[in-house]
Amino acid sequence: MVTLIVFVFCLFILQFLKLQWARKSLPPGPVPIPFFGNFPHVSFKVDHNILDKLAKTYGNIYTLWLGHKPVVVLHGFPTVKEGLTTHADDVAGRMNTPFFQRIANGKGIFFSSGVIWKHERRFGIATLRKLGLGNKGIERGIQVEARHLMEFFQISCCALDPAYPIVLAVSNVICTVVFGHRFSLEDETFQKLVKALHFFTDFANSTSQILYDICPWLMRHLPGPQQKVFVLCDFIHSFVRKEIRIHKERGKIDDPEDFIDYYLFQMTENNAMYKHDEDNMVQSVFDLFLGGTETTATTLRWALLYMVAYPDIQEKVQQELDAVLGSSQSIWYEDRKRLPYTHAVVHEIMRFCSIILIGLPRETVRDTTLLGYPVPKVQGSKVTLSCHLLSYVSPVFSPCKPFEFDPGHFLDEEGNFFCREAFLPFSTGFRLCLGEQLARMELFIIFCSLLQTFRFTLPDGVKEADTQCILGSTVQPRPYRVCAFLR
Repeated sequence: MVTLIVFVFCLFILQFLKLQWARKSLPPGPVPIPFFGNFPHVSFKVDHNILDKLAKTYGNIYTLWLGHKPVVVLHGFPTVKEGLTTHADDVAGRMNTPFFQRIANGKGIFFSSGVIWKHERRFGIATLRKLGLGNKGIERGIQVEARHLMEFFQISCCALDPAYPIVLAVSNVICTVVFGHRFSLEDETFQKLVKALHFFTDFANSTSQILYDICPWLMRHLPGPQQKVFVLCDFIHSFVRKEIRIHKERGKIDDPEDFIDYYLFQMTENNAMYKHDEDNMVQSVFDLFLGGTETTATTLRWALLYMVAYPDIQEKVQQELDAVLGSSQSIWYEDRKRLPYTHAVVHEIMRFCSIILIGLPRETVRDTTLLGYPVPKVQGSKVTLSCHLLSYVSPVFSPCKPFEFDPGHFLDEEGNFFCREAFLPFSTGFRLCLGEQLARMELFIIFCSLLQTFRFTLPDGVKEADTQCILGSTVQPRPYRVCAFLR
């Protein structure tokens, strides 16, 4: 026993000295603890208060250790621009943690790097364009889901929580793009898919996920939410493979109608440099759901909450919709150019709720220097940005009212819409969100459709909207209920 204690103590000291040597050339940050890194410093869960304190203590670039691997955190727009735009090539990799490895095995778009990432991302962008991204093809599918969502509100005779119907509507947009069809809201398998994706995003940035990355060899044998999340991820993969089999049997790859059709056709093409395969297709579909469901649905939930919290802004949006669109029932993304105030409100919603707390870390693929600090590839260094703080402390917002909900942040003196350079809700650089255009279209069309049709209020007896948040992999509003009255 004494020998074992001495051995563990020596191992602890050796690891401590190794970490101190490794952190000498990196940006400053809290002293890491052997094996655990800085997880104890952030109470095993990152939140905006912790990030804010670290930025005030160590500056606009600092280092946190995830176990024995460093993560360089970028704070503030100039720093983010320097790190992720000027040095975009240097930080184009993706952090491959034990959790990500178990989920994706280096496949797909989000969790891949190198050759796989380049080809899968390029194919994804090209396919979304072929399916109508940038014209009115995909917009028609969004309009269909907006109408189903409006019907849901219309038949509800009392106050309701809009979370679930919004998630179902946004998920069906992705289903239409990927599978070529939507699901009935009563479809149990579809509901299971949506709940599985929601559980996955809740699990990310949780204590269990962090512990899994620290000691996967132990956590994979212990009971807990990590066991459930892997079962649900396997279910999602099986769900996608079933759709792929249906598409193969349908035999329409020569006349593709959706993402899977295009991918199956691509698999028949000869490419000496890269071969698309079914495993990458399954993970790419998983990634499209993961990136295109939770974030957009959460932003729409915040949107309705802010409209009941700021009824004067809701009224101004509706006045503009009435004046410009009149009784028109179809709202197109192009209409944003004629609706500057409404467009500004949508952007202010994205800025103010800032649902992505911290960007998914990128890995350095070569030695680089950020703001004078060397960030070497040999240490497996990661680079990420503090998205939440970027929305509030950027100098371009500070002269205004960064901690107030104000659409004026995106309007000039004449009332014309303009987008600030520091507004980065979809990140920047080579890892820019693949579905940015789709998300923007969904937010604008669904938001305008709802406010054109309904006036949203707080339930009777509720005097004030609760705009406090719940921290997870995304920044979510607390559960709330609203009343929807036909206008």
